[in-house]
Amino acid sequence: MDPAQIDYQENTDPPQVQIVSLWRRLSALLYDGILLSALLLLATACLIIPYDLLATRPYPHADWLYRTLLQAYLLAVIAGFYVYFWTHGGQTLGMRSWRVRVVRADGGPLTTGDALRRFAWAALSLLPLGLGLWWCLVDREHLAWHDRASGTRLLLARPRAAVRPIKAEH
Repeated sequence: MDPAQIDYQENTDPPQVQIVSLWRRLSALLYDGILLSALLLLATACLIIPYDLLATRPYPHADWLYRTLLQAYLLAVIAGFYVYFWTHGGQTLGMRSWRVRVVRADGGPLTTGDALRRFAWAALSLLPLGLGLWWCLVDREHLAWHDRASGTRLLLARPRAAVRPIKAEH
């Protein structure tokens, strides 16, 4: 067959529905943590460096109001990171590396509201020493607290082929 007659398309097969282990969840979270550390450093620099250059006094690190506003800003950056990736493909970069995809309980993609709900519940379930995440070890469906509360699920996705050839119909 003539190579010019072959079209290429992405592999769009549905992901396999398999249990995502706690190990895989933690590994994806670690990958995302490394990326988020760099993103938070950049976000902080984008806020503090202009302040130091333009203000007549240094950034008030000890002032509780400025510290609280900085923490809220950084929390918004983290939320934006997860919401963006979960609503645009269902995978953060760490989740993609470990072949994990987040979907709604009905199998559909997350909306912005779904992603915000999942983020809020995930933050709460990680607070008590990560107990909400460890819960997936004893849950009958292997769901963490934030999975159950937000109506979302993690799926183990097939390895993606970069492209696959298909026959062109002429």
